[in-house]
Amino acid sequence: MLETMYPHGVNNFLDARSTLTLSSVYHFQSTRCFPFLDHQPLSYSSLQNPPSNLSNGGVENCHLLQSFSAIEDIGFDLEMHQGEGFLEGMLLDGWLLNLVRICGFVEDSVASWTLTNSDFWDGILSLDEAGEPLVNLGYFPSYSVLKRAMLSYGYLFDTSGTKASISGSTAAGGPDDSLPHNIIAWLRVVSACCKIRKVHSIFSPSEAEELLAIAISLFLDRRLEGLLLVLGDCLNSLILYFNTSEWETSCVMVAESIAQRVTLDLNCLRVVDCITGTNKRSKILRSQVALQLLKISFGLKVANVEKILKLVTSINVKEKECDFFRLYVYLVLMDNLLFSSDAFRDKTGMVDAWRNYLRNCSTQIGCTDWRFYAPKARNKASYLLQGSILKKSSGDGKSCVR
Repeated sequence: MLETMYPHGVNNFLDARSTLTLSSVYHFQSTRCFPFLDHQPLSYSSLQNPPSNLSNGGVENCHLLQSFSAIEDIGFDLEMHQGEGFLEGMLLDGWLLNLVRICGFVEDSVASWTLTNSDFWDGILSLDEAGEPLVNLGYFPSYSVLKRAMLSYGYLFDTSGTKASISGSTAAGGPDDSLPHNIIAWLRVVSACCKIRKVHSIFSPSEAEELLAIAISLFLDRRLEGLLLVLGDCLNSLILYFNTSEWETSCVMVAESIAQRVTLDLNCLRVVDCITGTNKRSKILRSQVALQLLKISFGLKVANVEKILKLVTSINVKEKECDFFRLYVYLVLMDNLLFSSDAFRDKTGMVDAWRNYLRNCSTQIGCTDWRFYAPKARNKASYLLQGSILKKSSGDGKSCVR
């Protein structure tokens, strides 16, 4: 049955029910795209090789079902002669998950066969109150499996440092702008795998770094606008996946990877803005991404915050050739660098220099200056200045309490 429905194998992450086309990423005034993603149309591509265990061994030889069928007075017939169609019915109805929980195990062939069902994987990767796995599991989705899934989706792992551009037709959307449902399964499976790190480490630090970069890049795919909660959960799970000893290095590696492949336009602000977690690691990552973007923009080999601050504050808004769009981007990035985390809160000299520059921008850019992005740069500077004053007042209040 399933062989007819899915001629390339039911174990494919991107199945034959839909041919996915990668929509363009967010398209703003600057005609640049996020070069993680290929904007060329994609055809069906399999995630894994066609399954062999279930089809060759047969559902009748499935140890999981055999252990259940051995129960006397079960009350109904296990129609295992229907083959994988019977197993698929159990999966969709939720009976397969219940059976796995009762038996306490799931064999590798069944686990790999069910990879696209995120509800099933959420269930089998759950932990009990003691923090122990509910199910004895030998198969876990490897990084190579997840990587092939993203290649099928259109993710570019090797960009050779190029900044790709998109055409107007691509920016307007392709013939298939529907939500790619299988990306939901990918995100939820990755989240579930990360949450059992204390029990089983599925990904190496370098693999987790790449997965984190992928999760951040997916925020730029406009077809995924309705998945912000799922994306956010996956992003937060990946951030918390690293050990304390790994995080400092991995955070820099991820930030550098992102900065090297995104153009300095509103897309880069979207990347920074998507890191919304309130935990300490999310704040540090947000600040570090902004730092690396500024470092590359100014052509620096070392991320020196003081030097970057001097370069940004040296921009003269009174000059006729002032690039207000670039200034706008710099303002947002610099503010995120200084205030996303607490690393620079005590650097009063740097903070005061930044506030003075924001004040100059908000007053020296005239209300009648209608050059491209001049009004937005002025308004943004005024907004950030008010925010920095409130943050200072809040910090002074905490100091008094102490």
